[in-house]
Amino acid sequence: MRLPSVERGERISHRVLYAMIRLVSGRRAPDVIRTMKYHGAFFGDHMYVHDVLRGPSPWSVGERELFAAWVSKQNHCEF
Repeated sequence: MRLPSVERGERISHRVLYAMIRLVSGRRAPDVIRTMKYHGAFFGDHMYVHDVLRGPSPWSVGERELFAAWVSKQNHCEF
């Protein structure tokens, strides 16, 4: 069960973003995007994926991308 405000978006800017994602991709906005937009101050305004995948690390960028792809596959995520 999803909260209606999470599903539709709390703000008009969220609704516009979700509509643009659907228009461009042909799919609804991913749940992770909807969750991050819901009460952004609580969850944080940014997703730090870029920092994690491209920031300083003992692993190469390719290794980190491979880890991310493997985790996505394990979670049955299309990304």
